[in-house]
Amino acid sequence: QVQLVESGGGLVQAGGSLRLSCAASGRTFSSYVRGWFRQAPGKEREFVAAISWNEILTGYADSVKGRFTISRDNAKNTVYLQMNSLKPEDTAVYYCAADRGAWGTRRVRPTAYDYWGQGTQVTVSS
Repeated sequence: QVQLVESGGGLVQAGGSLRLSCAASGRTFSSYVRGWFRQAPGKEREFVAAISWNEILTGYADSVKGRFTISRDNAKNTVYLQMNSLKPEDTAVYYCAADRGAWGTRRVRPTAYDYWGQGTQVTVSS
């Protein structure tokens, strides 16, 4: 059974940092685009960041550029999201995802992704 399991969420003060991890099992995702999305209450799921299979290409939402960094370790089948300078508006459930397709503009759309984790809550207090 294929699973993506996020961890590392929690409560942090504004200006603080968190590192999210997403460990995959059941298959190898080394050739997949990996992404992070988030969803706040009452809002649609939105793109946060994505990384190509070989780590050469990364993409970020404008709202997190310069503060968040996505990385991956294919040997561990894991993708990470380092979040610095957190703001209250970053509060959301964060989801990791995997896309078997090629890198492209599709990476910002949730519908492009084939596998999803269950999400981890990130709460930033002011």
